[in-house]
Amino acid sequence: MVVRHGPAEVRDPRRWADDALRPLSRKGIAQTRRIAAGLARFVGPVGCLASSPAARARRTAEILHEALEHAPKPTYWAELDVGTLAGGLFPRLRTVTRPGGTVVIVGHEPSLGEFLGLALTGDGVPFVRLTKGGAACVEFPRTVRPGAARLRWLLTRKLLASATP
Repeated sequence: MVVRHGPAEVRDPRRWADDALRPLSRKGIAQTRRIAAGLARFVGPVGCLASSPAARARRTAEILHEALEHAPKPTYWAELDVGTLAGGLFPRLRTVTRPGGTVVIVGHEPSLGEFLGLALTGDGVPFVRLTKGGAACVEFPRTVRPGAARLRWLLTRKLLASATP
């Protein structure tokens, strides 16, 4: 499953000279909690929860960890960092993917859209642009490689938040 980080503070180089330190906004935290509760209705047991090391993605992963039943603590992958190329995710995913298991990755656009394009079509052109807090579930029936995935679902932040009981 692919999740874009929740709504973050507005870019402000005076507050965060390093954009990787820019956090979720207060409203973004509340929205991400609703998103996580909605995702919990769609997602079974999670075998791996990985996130970009950027603050806004880390916090999103922490909120997911709290909401998803028995989810492991997040690990932080350089392959999910801001501005990375999507192709580098495939080797890493192969090391953590287990048959029938769910891997949740939290990151940024445009890398996540590019990853979805690669996973579904084998082409690195972004297939979709995930909204902040949006998520997509792809399944790799046999092996984790470009062009081998099937799209199970794609949901916006608004739809996920409305899925809460």
